[in-house]
Amino acid sequence: MSESAEAPGPSAQGTHPAEPRLPSRGGGRRRLVWIAAVAVVVVAALVVGLIRSFAGGDDGPQTVRIGVTDASQPYWKTFSDLAEKRLGVTVELVNFSDYSQPNPALKEKQLDLNQFQHIQYLANYNVTAHDDLEPIGSTAVYPLPLYSLKYSAPSALPEGAKVAIPNDAINEARGLLVLQAAGLLTLKDGGTAFSATTDIQTHKVDVVTLDASQTAGALQNGSVAAAIVNNNFATAAKLATTNAIFQDDPASSSAAPYVNAFVARASDKDNSTYLKLAALYHDPAVEAGVQKANSGTAVFRTVPPEQLQSELATVESQARAAQQ
Repeated sequence: MSESAEAPGPSAQGTHPAEPRLPSRGGGRRRLVWIAAVAVVVVAALVVGLIRSFAGGDDGPQTVRIGVTDASQPYWKTFSDLAEKRLGVTVELVNFSDYSQPNPALKEKQLDLNQFQHIQYLANYNVTAHDDLEPIGSTAVYPLPLYSLKYSAPSALPEGAKVAIPNDAINEARGLLVLQAAGLLTLKDGGTAFSATTDIQTHKVDVVTLDASQTAGALQNGSVAAAIVNNNFATAAKLATTNAIFQDDPASSSAAPYVNAFVARASDKDNSTYLKLAALYHDPAVEAGVQKANSGTAVFRTVPPEQLQSELATVESQARAAQQ
């Protein structure tokens, strides 16, 4: 999820957000005198619309509804303008203030696609909701940094130093994987996207779990020597990028579950229009806007849909195992 998708990882916090407003499909009443004249046109338009909406071929739908959590960002206008110009597709953005809503909305066909989450978040949703949504195009990875205000490298942290990580299921596992990659601990069986502190086998530092919104504050008040801080909270706390002493490698296998993606219903995973829209995200003008919106932290990835779907299946199996 952009780093704004890390709290599906990255950025949606807050409680009891307002229900998002989904697009209506209402129509107006015409004068009786026109009914006979326009009936054939209306029926023809409906038939064409239905064919385009459900065929899934090159003549795909002219309007595609995409669920996002950051519709106000200027890069979405760039994206929408390019979709209209190059693909003849009108993009209708549906904004959500709660990360729990875009996937059910997609399942219920209130959306055609969504773009807000990484593979791990999607896997967790599919397993818990017994759904089968599929990723069809990668966007970016947002590295998860380890910050310290006193030490310049993980190796400089003293034995037994306290290190804070987020305590939610999604970010806790990734934080542990970051600490393992930094050489500060080891995890049972090498760790997975669903590891917990109970899976720590050896450790140089003592791990402290806190709400994701509190790790930056714990670092700044000196109660921990280092902390995993999601990018949105690091920005809010004005942590300097120079204070990031380590982060996960976006190209590593351990970061694969954190690739953000466009997601479709399984029946639409081969829809050519949807695939073209996902690829359009990597237009240089769109990518430049994404970087501006995320303070240059995005690492763009172009992973084939088949590989994304294979990774999803792997992470879903890990999610099921974690539930046992």
